[in-house]
Amino acid sequence: MKKIISTTVTVMLYSLLIVMMLVVVVSKASGGEPSFMGYKVMSVLSGSMEPTFQTGSIIAIDPKEAEHIYDKGDIITFKKEEGILVTHRITAVNGKGDTVTYETKGDNNDAADTEPVRTENVVGEYTDFTIPYVGYFLSFANSNLGTLLLMLIPGILLLIYSGVTIWQAFSQIEEKRESEPNSM
Repeated sequence: MKKIISTTVTVMLYSLLIVMMLVVVVSKASGGEPSFMGYKVMSVLSGSMEPTFQTGSIIAIDPKEAEHIYDKGDIITFKKEEGILVTHRITAVNGKGDTVTYETKGDNNDAADTEPVRTENVVGEYTDFTIPYVGYFLSFANSNLGTLLLMLIPGILLLIYSGVTIWQAFSQIEEKRESEPNSM
């Protein structure tokens, strides 16, 4: 029974270390926006779209071709300014062909966004896939402190567990020696 528990704890610690390393590496390599099966995974940082999705959730965005035309009611992610992405609902579609712009508004906002969104600024469309609270973890993993802690903590736990296991093995060997009759 002891061996099964020991093996289970070892596997769990190694798995935790590998998962944490993958989360950190994927987040850093993708510029903070990991993708999964062709979808961009993004953290929700404000409550502008509540109750559609909550602050701290992760959402999946389906990247579309630049020429794709969206409809009123679609939820899109777009570049507001360099480095800032916003996910809001389209309230109106203006223009035709290459000159299409979108008027957008957060579901929880009182007023529409001040600037229309040009088609070249649209990153993709919300896919109705949301996981609550995981966005807090991803945002933390992207920070310098998060990267450091998510790499160090599982490694330190593994080292401590290894030390305890080695100490227990030496204790068992010592107990065997003490319990054996001296042969001289």
